[in-house]
Amino acid sequence: MGVENGDDDYTQDGTVDLKGNSVRRSKRGGWTACFFVVVYEVFERMAYYGISSNLVIYLTEKLHQGTVRSANNVTNWVGTVWMTPILGAYFADAHLGRYLTFVIASAIYFSGMSLLTLAVSVPGLKPPQCVESNVTDCKKASTLQLAIFYGALYMLTVGTGGTKPNISTIGADQFDDFDPKEKGHKLSFFNWWMFSIFFGTLFANTILVYIQDNVGWTLGYGLPTAGLAISIMIFLAGTPFYRHRVPSGSPFTRMAKVIVAALRKWNTPIPNDPKELYELDLEEYAKKGKFKIDSTPTLRFLNKACVKTGSKDPWMLCSVTQVEETKQMLRMFPILIATIVPSTMIAQVNTLFVKQGTTLDRGIGNFHIPPASLAGFVTISMLISVVIYDRFFVPTMRRLTKNPRGISLLQRMGIGLVFHIFIMMIASLIERRRLGAAKDHGVVESGGQVPLSIFILLPQFVLMGTADAFLDVAKIEFFYDQAPESMKSLGTSYSMTSIGIGNFLSSFLLSTVSRITTKHGHHGWILNNLNASHLDYYYAFFAILNLLNFFFFLVITKYYVYKAEVSDSMEVLEGQLRGMAPAATDQEESRRR
Repeated sequence: MGVENGDDDYTQDGTVDLKGNSVRRSKRGGWTACFFVVVYEVFERMAYYGISSNLVIYLTEKLHQGTVRSANNVTNWVGTVWMTPILGAYFADAHLGRYLTFVIASAIYFSGMSLLTLAVSVPGLKPPQCVESNVTDCKKASTLQLAIFYGALYMLTVGTGGTKPNISTIGADQFDDFDPKEKGHKLSFFNWWMFSIFFGTLFANTILVYIQDNVGWTLGYGLPTAGLAISIMIFLAGTPFYRHRVPSGSPFTRMAKVIVAALRKWNTPIPNDPKELYELDLEEYAKKGKFKIDSTPTLRFLNKACVKTGSKDPWMLCSVTQVEETKQMLRMFPILIATIVPSTMIAQVNTLFVKQGTTLDRGIGNFHIPPASLAGFVTISMLISVVIYDRFFVPTMRRLTKNPRGISLLQRMGIGLVFHIFIMMIASLIERRRLGAAKDHGVVESGGQVPLSIFILLPQFVLMGTADAFLDVAKIEFFYDQAPESMKSLGTSYSMTSIGIGNFLSSFLLSTVSRITTKHGHHGWILNNLNASHLDYYYAFFAILNLLNFFFFLVITKYYVYKAEVSDSMEVLEGQLRGMAPAATDQEESRRR
């Protein structure tokens, strides 16, 4: 009998099928299951970026909103899109499971896309065409028109709230951490995940944006709606191949119990021997498909929650594993804070960067480049950077560091943060050149086209893609990898929460800077007429903000403690790089029995 027909073929990470039965590696999961997940995400990203990439143009040209208002409406919506995954993660980890949460949310997502397509298509649902150079002089959208349009937009935030934290987690769940070969595949999964889905982003930022600007918004929104429908059907077709994780209860309640128990035992001394702390038997964790975690000295105050005092009240006594899970989620919080500022920079790509493009010469012969299509260069740059990183950089660094990832996830994130500093410095210098050309050609007051090619903006778009290849990929992998096994969806939502907060911070900074710089009769940095604005000052301010954030990142990473691996797969991979192999852990032996 081959191995694949024996017990060794069953996954050891607690994954099951939809009926709760144990699953074989040879029958479910792996790259076969990931194919359906990745193809879904390609089409879904086409749908999302088909809306978000050019939304600021629709708000300006069709709903007749000014620069600050339209930019803030975009970042507020995008911020909400990336904040709602916390709720989706909660329902997935606590109640419904990732698969069912995803399916329900997908139906809501598709409904929102369909309503949004109607909102941009039906004449009575949008204000009349306006040819005024100053959009503030145009007829505004009615309350009903705005209610339908924004109602559809924010219906999307509910849909993405359930899909985003679960789709990448479902993909990563297809690899068993207890199998060194599958663990090795998981280390590359997030690189190729980002590589694949950006094809959908590239299509949205080029073809769809062109259709919206030159053919019409009905087709421009109808295509991504159809694409989303196709993606949902593709995902459902892969159902027989997926591995699933059983919901393990509310992560927020489990963490709250630890914090409350520790506070209630404020004056209780912690024993020096961790074995005296309360913990369940290893077999009990293995039976439930969960993982036991040993006590650590970090955030030691929380260890009070598992000090035995005679009470069995779950709000007075928690297991060591429950305490360590809470620690893991809290330890990641400073890292989340450090990723907020670069998320604010990313928000500029689909707002101010695009608005800059509308002031420049977009012609190539008789062809006019849609300003939002420059975001396609972010995608192209990232695609190239991810391939170079995975195929050349990682193998080289593996030989030097003996780390299966090449460099640590935090080091990779740090490189991305450095890129963001230079991006905003370069963006400031390019904007200064654009403003100089506007002054030289007398189009400052009129707000007319500046006789410079739109391609002068290319460096800031290209470098943003390179930064994403380091920071964004590492961020999603870090929060997934460092989250406890029973809170993976919540951990993944951390990476999305930082994007959401970053977009809200962008709205706050834009409004605040615009208001402060127009006080006492000053001209202001951000006006509807960008030729009379000072975005160069604003971008320089962002460069300084990124520099301060980088120093903050260096401080918090110095004290960050990576969580212990639940299996010895990483040690096996490291041993292979060093030419040796470690013995199996007690936890693995327990699972194999």
